[in-house]
Amino acid sequence: MIILKNFVFNPFQVNTYVLYDETKKCIIVDPACMDEIEKNELSQFIETHNLLPLKLFNTHTHFDHIAGNRFVAEKYQINLEVHKDSLNILHSARASAEIFGFDLIESVEPSAFINDGDIIKFGNSELEVLYTPGHVDGSVCFYSKNDNFVISGDVLFNLSIGRSDLPTGNHKFLIESIKSKLVVLPGNTIVYPGHGLFTTIGYEIENNPFLLKNLKNI
Repeated sequence: MIILKNFVFNPFQVNTYVLYDETKKCIIVDPACMDEIEKNELSQFIETHNLLPLKLFNTHTHFDHIAGNRFVAEKYQINLEVHKDSLNILHSARASAEIFGFDLIESVEPSAFINDGDIIKFGNSELEVLYTPGHVDGSVCFYSKNDNFVISGDVLFNLSIGRSDLPTGNHKFLIESIKSKLVVLPGNTIVYPGHGLFTTIGYEIENNPFLLKNLKNI
């Protein structure tokens, strides 16, 4: 059984996730820690629970989600994996951060690429990669059928959806991603978003104004 711990990091209030099971092997998704306090909070949790980090993943590579990539990769000597279409955004992240007044530590380069349908294994657990462009190129979600949750990044939020007005964003693609990859999941699937409160697929289908407006055939 996957145990999921979330942290809320940096001024953009990004949800960082540590996923582990009874083997104590873990993966880290979207390490958004920017300062030493946040980095210590993340590392202390990992060390207190005697976890063994195996890999690092980004749902997408906007600078607020990758702020701690280098810290995590170097501290635990683990590799970063992203979707290949994330590279351009990853490489421009530092410049994007400067626009908002942040001196971002440059991310490590990915060692491998993840694709739609890939299975990520750690310990006795696994996640399926769902390719979900629209918010930004290379955006993915991570779905656990066995443990009934999806990490949705900035694709789907509690009563909202991701922005599509940033570079490489596309509203049509975003809606199609949600329609083809997320709302088809069981209604009781827990949604762990990139920002904000947790929710469920069923709740969003019934209450999310963006889904009610755009997904007439649910």
